[in-house]
Amino acid sequence: MIRIMNSVTEAQARDRGVGEPLTTHELSRYEDFQQASALYRRVFGYSSEELALNSNLLSALVRNGGSAVGVRGADGELIGFAYGFLGSDESGVFHYSQAAVVEQHAQGRGIGRLLKLRQREVVLASGVSTMRWAFDPALGRNAHFNFDILGAHSAAFVRDYYGRPGTDRLLVDWPLAAGADPYAEVRAERPPASLAGAEPGAAIAHGAGRWVVVPTGEAGTARLHDTMQHLHEQGFVLVSCQRVDADVSAYLAVPAAGGRLR
Repeated sequence: MIRIMNSVTEAQARDRGVGEPLTTHELSRYEDFQQASALYRRVFGYSSEELALNSNLLSALVRNGGSAVGVRGADGELIGFAYGFLGSDESGVFHYSQAAVVEQHAQGRGIGRLLKLRQREVVLASGVSTMRWAFDPALGRNAHFNFDILGAHSAAFVRDYYGRPGTDRLLVDWPLAAGADPYAEVRAERPPASLAGAEPGAAIAHGAGRWVVVPTGEAGTARLHDTMQHLHEQGFVLVSCQRVDADVSAYLAVPAAGGRLR
């Protein structure tokens, strides 16, 4: 197995808001997989064995078309980890990224982006050009990262994604090839200030598109989920999530065909 290493210099790390030299690499050793599994449990707070990762699974994944990448700090500590596997449906073949986790003390420093970019390299090298994953749409910060930083767009809204209540998820697709983002232009649209007073979870017409305010509590979550399901049924895709003000964020949905607002 080829183990590709990529050192991020101190200057590059500072430019990305990290503040220390980092190393990104593909995980390939038993010790790597042990550390990754432990990090996964810590970050998500999982204590149940049914939600745990194990080294055998990660080893099998990377030997059979999957990915397992990590970010290490200057002291060699594994502070970030992402893994995924090959998937397919009626839309074609994609790489499904199951999880990306960052150590608590290292969050908010650009490590999630480093993980995704390294995972992108691995996936493109395997001949696959789309990455897919799922996330909780109530998490506006995650949505902004997925859409506006990486350039992903929604593929579907799925109820009870993990087969149990409370796991409604938004599926997103990330086109990996340079220049492949079909919604790059429309992401420049900024949410109007009037959305600060809009009802959370409701769809607000904006030309051919829709703005949807992200609820800040549980009250509007059910409506947000209903709206997302309806928008996808009507042929819309979510392409952006931006701040309206310090307290309010909003999704932008556009027609899937062409993605234009006007």
